[in-house]
Amino acid sequence: MNYAYLALAILAEVVATSCLKWSEGFTKLWPSVVTVAGYGIAFYFLSLTLRTIPTGIAYAIWSGVGVVLIVAVAWLFQGQKLDAPAIAGIGLIVAGVAVMNLFSKAMVH
Repeated sequence: MNYAYLALAILAEVVATSCLKWSEGFTKLWPSVVTVAGYGIAFYFLSLTLRTIPTGIAYAIWSGVGVVLIVAVAWLFQGQKLDAPAIAGIGLIVAGVAVMNLFSKAMVH
């Protein structure tokens, strides 16, 4: 269940961050509402995750996976361009999260 909470936290954070762009500095009502609610939901589920998963590990996964998903959303829906260094950096983030999950003894499985 801990990883389900973490997945919900990541999804909520991705939605909130994507809507933050669309809120245009909190001048558009509904994207602003989704942003505030999304971050609240994200932090709530992250707090549930931290009951059993160490803070550093949970945050590394949350931020790493979140960055990759937000970049994907920005590329697909907001017209962000990605060059080779950006793609390589995203690959390194994915590799780092994979190494932590597969090899770290600090992980809770």
